[in-house]
Amino acid sequence: MPRRTDDVVSVTTAQRGLSDDLAQRTRRYLWTMGVRTLCFILAIIVEGPLRWVLVVLAVVLPYFGVVGANAGRERSRDAVLEPVESTLPALEPAPSVPWTPESGPSAAPPRHAAVP
Repeated sequence: MPRRTDDVVSVTTAQRGLSDDLAQRTRRYLWTMGVRTLCFILAIIVEGPLRWVLVVLAVVLPYFGVVGANAGRERSRDAVLEPVESTLPALEPAPSVPWTPESGPSAAPPRHAAVP
C-alpha cells in the first residue's frame, strides 16, 4: 500500500499563525545557541588557529541568533496581489417583495424592504 504524504499546500497569501511563527523562531534561536555552546566546548579542546576561529564564532553567533529570532511577522512590501478576472456571470438582483404593516404581525418585513 503506498504511503500517504501529509504535505500541506498553502492556497492563501495570509501569514502563518503566530504560534507557528514563534515556534519556528524559537527553534532557530535554540539551534544557534547550541552551535555557540559547541564552539565554546571545542575552543577548550582544540589548539592552534582553529581555537580562535571557534572563539570568534562563539562571540558572534548570539548576534545572529537574536537577529534571526526577531526577524519575523513582517510582510513583504514587494508582494503585490493581482486582481483575478472572474469568468462567472454576475448575479441578478433579488426581486423586491412588497410589504405593508397591514400584512399582519406574522409576516416579517424582508431585510431589503423599506418600512413606511
